[in-house]
Amino acid sequence: MSRLVIISNRLPVTINRSAGELHYHPSAGGLATGLNSLDESYNKIWIGWPGVDITDDWERETVKTDLAKKNLAPVFLTPQEIDLYYEGFSNKTIWPHFHYFTEYTAYNDDMWDAYQEVNYKFFQETEKHLRDGDMVWVHDYQLMLLPQMIRDKFPNISIGFFLHIPFPSYEVFRILPWRKQILDGILGADQIGFHTFGYMRHFLSAAYRLSGHEHQFGRLSINEREINVDVFPMGINYEKYAHPDVNAESDKGSGEIRRLHASRKIVLSVDRLDYTKGIPQRVRAFGQFIRNNPSYVGQVNLIMIVVPSRANVDQYQSLKHEVDVLVSQINSEYGTFDWMPIHYYYRSLNFASLTTLYKEADIALITPLRDGMNLVAKEYIAAKEDTKDGVLILSEMAGAVHELNDGAITVNPQSNKDIEDALLEALEMPAEEKAARMTNMQEKLKRYDVKHWAATFIKEQKKLKDNNRMGSTTHLSGDTLTQVQDSYTKAGSRLLFIDYDGTLMGFNEDPQAVSPDDEVISLLSGLAADPKNNVVINSGRDKGTLEKWLGHLDVEMAAEHGVWMKEDNKWHLNPNVVDGWMPKVRDLLENLVARTPGSFIEEKDYSLAWHYRSIDRDLGHKRVREFRDMLAYLIQNQDLQVLEGNKVVEIKNAGVNKGKATSHFVHKDEYDFVLGIGDDATDEDIFKALPESGISIKVGADRTEAKYSVSGVNEVRKMFRSLIE
Repeated sequence: MSRLVIISNRLPVTINRSAGELHYHPSAGGLATGLNSLDESYNKIWIGWPGVDITDDWERETVKTDLAKKNLAPVFLTPQEIDLYYEGFSNKTIWPHFHYFTEYTAYNDDMWDAYQEVNYKFFQETEKHLRDGDMVWVHDYQLMLLPQMIRDKFPNISIGFFLHIPFPSYEVFRILPWRKQILDGILGADQIGFHTFGYMRHFLSAAYRLSGHEHQFGRLSINEREINVDVFPMGINYEKYAHPDVNAESDKGSGEIRRLHASRKIVLSVDRLDYTKGIPQRVRAFGQFIRNNPSYVGQVNLIMIVVPSRANVDQYQSLKHEVDVLVSQINSEYGTFDWMPIHYYYRSLNFASLTTLYKEADIALITPLRDGMNLVAKEYIAAKEDTKDGVLILSEMAGAVHELNDGAITVNPQSNKDIEDALLEALEMPAEEKAARMTNMQEKLKRYDVKHWAATFIKEQKKLKDNNRMGSTTHLSGDTLTQVQDSYTKAGSRLLFIDYDGTLMGFNEDPQAVSPDDEVISLLSGLAADPKNNVVINSGRDKGTLEKWLGHLDVEMAAEHGVWMKEDNKWHLNPNVVDGWMPKVRDLLENLVARTPGSFIEEKDYSLAWHYRSIDRDLGHKRVREFRDMLAYLIQNQDLQVLEGNKVVEIKNAGVNKGKATSHFVHKDEYDFVLGIGDDATDEDIFKALPESGISIKVGADRTEAKYSVSGVNEVRKMFRSLIE
């Protein structure tokens, strides 16, 4: 049976002490509901903090034993760790920063140290339970370092990570001193999930700008691992709110809500006390609505439920004081002897009262300044399953808006006018329109509920796991490398095609700064010294540079993708090339360079290359698209080809490429062993031109025609060293 190891900051149980005994209660969160609904074919283990400080050894063992019966494994935290890791770095650094409240971000090395230590403590507990074939799913911002810690010890295990809060834009994320460590920690996962495409886009931007990892449609390739970065919007337990299993008739709070609704319209606001929720802005906007629409005085109540949170944190204390004062001001200014505009409750409600409030409320006013998803909006919609008579007013900054924007009235949470207009529209909306909007949203939420969210994430992770395991390209190491070495040794004649940039030498922003070092010269000299070998450097480099760097070696060469070839120590031109097109294209490229500081033109004998290694990737891609459009008009009816390599675009004669140069050398003689190695798209032509028995090797983890792969330049050198020793 497949095993799924779930890791989150909190376990799906709450432990309380009463009369000296421990009591276990299921947590009510949506995460537990979704994960517990997963296919029974998965044997689930859940690792997390039990939520209480347990220091006594005997008590800890008791908790471990009790929880193990439920397939739960506790991570015990000290009061200091809870203070520095959870209340500190997680909630005073990451929470405000990822929600764009950078003025509240705490930059504290002690808290960062504790965050690293506790993530490692979670790893130590995880390590005890992992075995081959397991799938791991790590959750949320408290454990962003954990995926890479697991990856380091278990390189072949499948790891998923889901972030339940926003991922900020690169310009905000880069402010964090620990940005690179956090990014690398998350990139230890194989599948990384976010609520919205915007968060996904921000993460991919950070991955590129901080670590140079480019993506193709959300897929990253790092150290021969394919990483899937995707959007998985989290749903709710729809039936729980649509048909709540409670006795609302006997609930005192439910009765009071129904009596209030009998004479007034209800506008509902439910939030945890947090500066991200936009509570003061909402109160001010409601006050403005009452002031500007006196006909609704005595007719509408804002019922505002604010659940206490982090009461010992200064910002939260100040926020509560601000809300208290605002509510008092509006109630004292507009209230009458039999009507108060705002009913303000600083507490949580029981489930019966909450679902009754959802069902009775005419409007849900959900206007966070920034929110990862906001499930309250979805709960309200589900509660209207039978009546379909409510209106949702939703902030543009809530993750849920991307799913609900065809039914909700969307507002800018900072705009009192937006919210005032939305309240007026909602109160005057015809019943038919309310029902149509609500039905649209309900249909989505029924289908994309929390069970669907969890099942889809795991399904995609499993698919990725299987693809990575069954990929056609085999890593060239261990027994596979030994087989290649044996074939090489036994061969009487060998032909070796070797790319230069990205294969023998790493990349540099200045193409002329990567002249061969002593090790490259030694390796090529060693290979060429063997009389059984014919070594061909098959490169996009110009012949002048190749001659300058490697001309003294006993190797043959193909330069500029086969425009020039060096055989028998003489260079000759491919007869298919022409250069009459070059002046017009050069003018076009010079215009591109003039508008793109940091890019430059490399002019070869019969081709032109535009390099953009040192500029913003997205700007580079934009310029490439511009260039292609202009070039199509300029060189129509000419036999030219545009090659896109690693941060370079090259224009050359279409009848010439590395593959044709490879075929030329392959057919010159009979060989027992043929090998081709390269790193980018232009080298795929080499792999395709090799004989069926040839050894094709891709440098890097991109999809390829090659049979084998190696991770990078260091592994290339190690492989060639093994062949000549």
